[in-house]
Amino acid sequence: MLEYDRISELVPTGVWIDGAAAPAVSGSSFAVRNPATGEILTEVADASGADALRALDSACRVQSAWAATAPRERAVILRRAWEILMERTEEIALLMTLEMGKTLAEARGEVAYGGEFLRWFSEEAVRVGGRYTDSPAGTGRILVTKQPVGPCLAITPWNFPLAMGSRKIGPALAAGCTVIVKPAEDTPLTMLALAQIFADAGLPAGVLSILPGSDAAAITAPLLADPRLRKVTFTGSTRVGKLLLRQAADNVLRTSMELGGNAPFIVFEDADLDQALAGAMAAKMRNGGEACTAANRIYVHNSIREQFAARLAEKIGALRVGPGYESGVDTGPLINERQRDNVAALVQDAVAAGAVVRTGGKAIDGPGWFFQPTVLDDVPRTARMHSEEIFGPVAAIYGFDTEDDVVTAANDTEYGLAAYFYTRDLDRALRVSNALQAGMVGVNRGVISDPAAPFGGIKQSGLGTEGGSEGIDEYLDTKYVALTR
Repeated sequence: MLEYDRISELVPTGVWIDGAAAPAVSGSSFAVRNPATGEILTEVADASGADALRALDSACRVQSAWAATAPRERAVILRRAWEILMERTEEIALLMTLEMGKTLAEARGEVAYGGEFLRWFSEEAVRVGGRYTDSPAGTGRILVTKQPVGPCLAITPWNFPLAMGSRKIGPALAAGCTVIVKPAEDTPLTMLALAQIFADAGLPAGVLSILPGSDAAAITAPLLADPRLRKVTFTGSTRVGKLLLRQAADNVLRTSMELGGNAPFIVFEDADLDQALAGAMAAKMRNGGEACTAANRIYVHNSIREQFAARLAEKIGALRVGPGYESGVDTGPLINERQRDNVAALVQDAVAAGAVVRTGGKAIDGPGWFFQPTVLDDVPRTARMHSEEIFGPVAAIYGFDTEDDVVTAANDTEYGLAAYFYTRDLDRALRVSNALQAGMVGVNRGVISDPAAPFGGIKQSGLGTEGGSEGIDEYLDTKYVALTR
């Protein structure tokens, strides 16, 4: 396993500005911890507003040159970065496991998934189009072009420390934008390693900056107030997203927000039960439940709920918990003590309201921040976890009797990111997928994320989309040029 004292040899631990790592202006640093043990992995430069403005100065200096770079050249750099990332899969996966806690198998999967955004947008870079046509009145011609929006700020979360960055960096670079990334305080190392990969791939200095820091507001506030910044993209909580939208309004910044979720997972009475159980395991336990797309409310038709709950409890109860880098471990720790305590409080609230514990239900004593994989059955809809994201390895099961009732319940939330349901009835599949208020719907599928598909929510789950052919549009302005005949 990678020794802690070798991390600084393999990963930049400074602020990444002008194509190289350097100490923060203040000279201060902060600790990055292993959530499986609580031990310090390494110290990383603690960026401030002064570092942020240095990064913006750098981005602005090279913005025009990067925008003028041939799309094919931008595509080649993105493709080369993908190739280097694939070559370093084991190193990056282990680094991700050490700082975030997910198993090595899941970390390898994230490297593959996150890398696909670099490869996908390397292909999209050369497909940015426009149009040229006569005006309907025949009095002139219409020329429509797409241009990069300019310097972007990307704020990424800790749960997918590679993919949430590559999903923003890939389209921004493909479109011709410079990017400043503020990674989550808990997981800055993976993004710093990606910066080194881009440098090795030939990305010009200044096009990409990484600002690790313990005080996000101190870094982002001066950037959002500076009129040179033209876009902010954020993945994280709805509460923080709303604050960023308010700040972005002063300079009328372009925004894309991937915010909180409260995904329903519906199992109708005609579902293939084996398929639904496999889907529930994937939708609930991926990343230890620390995902905005995780199945937060599992609605099962009352005619099959007992059977489903018993079998799901058997599967989840058999999962082995431990450090993600140990062989045979199925699920790792939660990201930090605060998150573990939040999950424990939600479980305690549900049990006090009448939920039945089928398996698990408690934090695990000892080093690290572990929680037992848990199944709660017959959870009242008044429990907090029915309206709040659990973000942990807890499957909450609710019963229902009719399609109308469960669709109403599924939509009774301020969120609208992902939804899942299982049925063998084609008419129902079409009807329910249309009725569910979510930006993404999985029909007989427990995993829906795909770099080639648009990822985004509605209602208070966000604005805009990431991925797919639509993703690059978030980083492009539309310009209309009126021409005479």
